[in-house]
Amino acid sequence: MSHADNEGRSPPERPRQSGGDVQITAVGAIGDVTAASWDACANPVSSCAAAVSPAGPTALQQALEAPQTTVQPADQETSFNPFLSHGFLSALETSKSVGGHSGWRVRHLLAKTADGTLVGAAPCYLKSHSRGEYVFDYGWAEAYAHAGGRYYPKLQVAVPFTPATGRRLLVRPGPRADDMRRVLAAGLVKLCEIDDASSVHVTFATEPEYRFLGELGFLQRTDQQFHWENAGYETFDNFLGALASRKRKTIRRERQDALANGITVHWLTGRDLTEEVWDNFFTFYMETGSRKWGRPYLTRPFFSLVGETMGDRILLVMAKRSGRWIAGAINFIGSHALFGRHWGAIENHPFLHFELCYYQAIDFAIAHKLGRVEAGAQGEHKIARGYMPATTYSAHYIADPALRRAIADYLNRERAYVAAAGEELAATGPYRHDVAAEAD
Repeated sequence: MSHADNEGRSPPERPRQSGGDVQITAVGAIGDVTAASWDACANPVSSCAAAVSPAGPTALQQALEAPQTTVQPADQETSFNPFLSHGFLSALETSKSVGGHSGWRVRHLLAKTADGTLVGAAPCYLKSHSRGEYVFDYGWAEAYAHAGGRYYPKLQVAVPFTPATGRRLLVRPGPRADDMRRVLAAGLVKLCEIDDASSVHVTFATEPEYRFLGELGFLQRTDQQFHWENAGYETFDNFLGALASRKRKTIRRERQDALANGITVHWLTGRDLTEEVWDNFFTFYMETGSRKWGRPYLTRPFFSLVGETMGDRILLVMAKRSGRWIAGAINFIGSHALFGRHWGAIENHPFLHFELCYYQAIDFAIAHKLGRVEAGAQGEHKIARGYMPATTYSAHYIADPALRRAIADYLNRERAYVAAAGEELAATGPYRHDVAAEAD
């Protein structure tokens, strides 16, 4: 029987010990785990990720300055993901962006061997709402409430406020890796019971994790983002050459118009990220975020903390006019991808958003041979700028069998819609027909 046939009827497997030597626990702060232990599970191939050092260039800065000849392959399972690092998650907690009254109660799941070695982990939060997730389940919560159920609290396995794909069942490499993933998945179901939660939501997982959890009985959900893929371009003009003539002209005009009012663009990373720079960027973030979300999620201390602990993994693209900063976009640098996150401005200029968030990101990725740019959630307007549809994946355990059946039926239809919409959107892409055919 295929998982699609089984969906909505068989619940996920319950917790079990793997060989009797693995203990599953949940902690209320990532500070309860050493950075070395967590990162050995979260980013086991991150030997190139050095901390910012005032003594000299960081390892990453040296790598970025070194000549590159080939684009690094995009592999979500083995690449370094900055959002999964202890430094990023710790900054969220220490800055009070999560925890406290935020509605994100930390419940990180840990798997340890008898000698105390951390062999697996899952970034997990007990949620009292559905904000800051980018995989929308408000309709599920409302329907369940109308039926007399209680949807909150729920467990969210994710990086808060970060719609970027990455591993969620973080295990050390080795022959027992799949066993540890199974233990973690079962542990999440048990934690759901212990916390009297309605559900577990593993969002922005990798496709292999999505399929793995589906085999265990988790419901499967897909959605769409827009990513730019580096086809080995040497320069931005080389990239433009792959586009249809009309699209090339449009982008060149937008880039020219964005800087027409004496605006200059600057890349800041590592020791460039001073408190003055963060003060300016936070002003941009609050100005734009308050209009977009009502209340921005990240606090001012968060930016100082990530700048201190992982500044060499941050790229701020900042715009200056008449001697002052007027806009900026923050990106995080992975081993294979550049992840665009937040942007803001205190002056309005035509196409400046496109320049800072999309075109400069492409410039950086080309210069440093990164395989792709992920520019955040939603935004069909990105297609005209070379960002093409990419499927995102999530997996959901629903405790109530009746709710699980209803959601399973909905997800069957939604997945078909997402697949069809992706094909239609891809057909509207800006690339020349011969280039698009080669990509297919």
